[in-house]
Amino acid sequence: MDRDGGTLDGFHIGHVSPGVGDEVSDFTSEWEDVRLTSRFWERPTVDGHQVDLRVHVLRGERLVDLDAVRDFLAEYHERDPAQWRLTEFAHEDGPGLTDDAQAFWLVEPGVAVTVLTTPEFTEALAATALAVRAVPDDVA
Repeated sequence: MDRDGGTLDGFHIGHVSPGVGDEVSDFTSEWEDVRLTSRFWERPTVDGHQVDLRVHVLRGERLVDLDAVRDFLAEYHERDPAQWRLTEFAHEDGPGLTDDAQAFWLVEPGVAVTVLTTPEFTEALAATALAVRAVPDDVA
């Protein structure tokens, strides 16, 4: 059964796929002048724990457009931007890009969201990302 992921820094996470771990942790960090508010879903495994799903709300002046978000995420995840194969991702809150494990979009200049999953949950990536929506100010 699908479940609700709650609200994270002004965004409602409306879909968490069946099988995603039940242990939920929230974190706030900053990297290269961008604040990340994160929620992780994990589960115990024989070897420890596995993170199945991550949602990050990114806030920072350098996130002026989708290219800037992509550049930030390439640096943050230590990816070669020239090798990172992304396709366009249409999200109601703004333009985005996706690959097999991550979908991200620019909500407005200075605010972006990224959703990451493991290969086990790749098929649910789009459904999860599309269910992450900005909460209107009068509701938040």
